[in-house]
Amino acid sequence: MRPLTVSAWTATSALGRGREAHARALTGERSGLAPERFETCTLDCFVGEVDGLGEPLAAALAPWDCRNNRLALVGLNQDGFVAAVARARERYGAARIGVFLGTSTSGIQQAELAYRERDRIANRLPAQFDHGLTSCTYSIAGFVRTALGLEGMSAAISTACSSSAKVFASARRAMAAGFCDAAVVGGVDSLCLTTLYGFNALQLVAREACRPADVARNGISIGEAAGFALLERGDGELALLGDGESSDAYHMSAPEPNGRGAAESMRAALARAGLTGSDVDYVNLHGTATPANDAAEDKAVSAVLGTAVPASSTKGWTGHTLGAAGILEAVISLLCVQHGFLPRSLNTRNVDPALRANVLRESRSASVNRVMSNSFGFGGSNCSLILGRP
Repeated sequence: MRPLTVSAWTATSALGRGREAHARALTGERSGLAPERFETCTLDCFVGEVDGLGEPLAAALAPWDCRNNRLALVGLNQDGFVAAVARARERYGAARIGVFLGTSTSGIQQAELAYRERDRIANRLPAQFDHGLTSCTYSIAGFVRTALGLEGMSAAISTACSSSAKVFASARRAMAAGFCDAAVVGGVDSLCLTTLYGFNALQLVAREACRPADVARNGISIGEAAGFALLERGDGELALLGDGESSDAYHMSAPEPNGRGAAESMRAALARAGLTGSDVDYVNLHGTATPANDAAEDKAVSAVLGTAVPASSTKGWTGHTLGAAGILEAVISLLCVQHGFLPRSLNTRNVDPALRANVLRESRSASVNRVMSNSFGFGGSNCSLILGRP
């Protein structure tokens, strides 16, 4: 494939707002994880919460008001992203820029709040609750499209933890088919009781900050994030070089144990980029810190890329941001290229000896031109991206 230029990009997470905040946290080894104090949740765990989301949306965007869309607006307002999209809108026209956003729960917290306030006698939700604008899966795509003044095709992709990685592939296909000339891609997922208690019911939430690839790893730390990128044709410093997708169809939540689907998505990304495994300088692992996921991904990475390429999970910094993990880790991957930096797998004290991949125990400076970023969702929905210098 011809690389697609990443002409603007940004992320907001527990590490802070914008690229500079994330770069400082990574190089300074400052985690965004903290003991859980979200809303009424009483779980004993760590989360990656974004501060300052209590202010309702104002003016014309008020009908869209929910935590997820508030987080989206904060994210859009970083790194000059809104201005970059406005310039693209002038070049292509509002109807020729697509919007492709990933999410797992979108604004479901708004439904949680509405359910608490329901009329218990009439069994009726509050009149002001608007499911379409604030709670349904498409809410985030419709909101961002409206906030950016765009009129082109739009889609919300919800494939669990691969959601905002798969948006890159969807946008590439739409541009190749002539449906749009540029695309805003990204994802937003915010904390809610459904995900916190849901993952805890699956016995996947760790009481301490998550420890990817560690011999004593025992679960995830949930986080929230918003991230966006503008994809255009033409030459640029940074680009989407390749993408690959696959489906395990193995189990509702557990990965295929040998990592066959994950390996297939990695091979497809390399093939589309016209690269071999030796061309990859660093792998940003999906690295959830659950025993099954880390083991399956390790087999895939070792089979496709070998055991020498540096690899790490950055979820010890941000937590697992679920539907926003793909875009957040794509932004981190681009930061690694831009700054020539390889982050270690934070909180990993003793690498599981059963794992063969080259998991980084220490961060270091290095020449980084191409990064593979893996995102693997429930049900075996896999996506691998290759980002870097074209």
